[in-house]
Amino acid sequence: MARRTKQDADATRSRLLDAAEQVFYDKGVSRASLNDIACAAGATRGAIYWHFKDKGDLFNAMMDRATSPLQKAVHDDEAFSRAKEEPLQRLRDRIDYVLRSISTDARTCRVFEIALFRVEYVDELASARDRHMSECGSFQQKLKDDLQDAAAAQGITLPQGAQCAAIGLRSVFEGLMQIWLLNPADFDLVAVSRTVVDAYLKGLGFRL
Repeated sequence: MARRTKQDADATRSRLLDAAEQVFYDKGVSRASLNDIACAAGATRGAIYWHFKDKGDLFNAMMDRATSPLQKAVHDDEAFSRAKEEPLQRLRDRIDYVLRSISTDARTCRVFEIALFRVEYVDELASARDRHMSECGSFQQKLKDDLQDAAAAQGITLPQGAQCAAIGLRSVFEGLMQIWLLNPADFDLVAVSRTVVDAYLKGLGFRL
């Protein structure tokens, strides 16, 4: 009986996250109420408060469920171990992996769009802003580490330093993602990103 209760609770939590994702997407996070989400999930507000402290906690849980590509790109070096002897390829693989995940998985795409265009990081969502900044900062640090390793492997000196180069590369990455999310039919995200990222790397002096 206990197992069944746990399974029911997990199923309810999953339904609430599904509903939150859709309601946040349809109405924007600030205009979406917990009652809207409960109704969409076929649950009560009490069920939401059983699983989540507030809207910010629910938002973060939704993000955790869908942003694994970025977390994997930052934390799971084993996923890119085939290129560990080629740090420049490792860097290109990281970027390619995240953008491919966004462009091929509907949930990941939808949640990234919510995080970028349909939320105001104020009040109860202030903690979500801190989390967003932390994850972006970790990704930028990983880019910096790969750039430093790649420069050492090729025996070159980055003209403006690794930190500045990483900020520029992150800007290229995020800019491409945001432009594509506004109109996915406009271009192939992965193919264009490969071309643009490689042009940026060549501009830093790397041999591809």
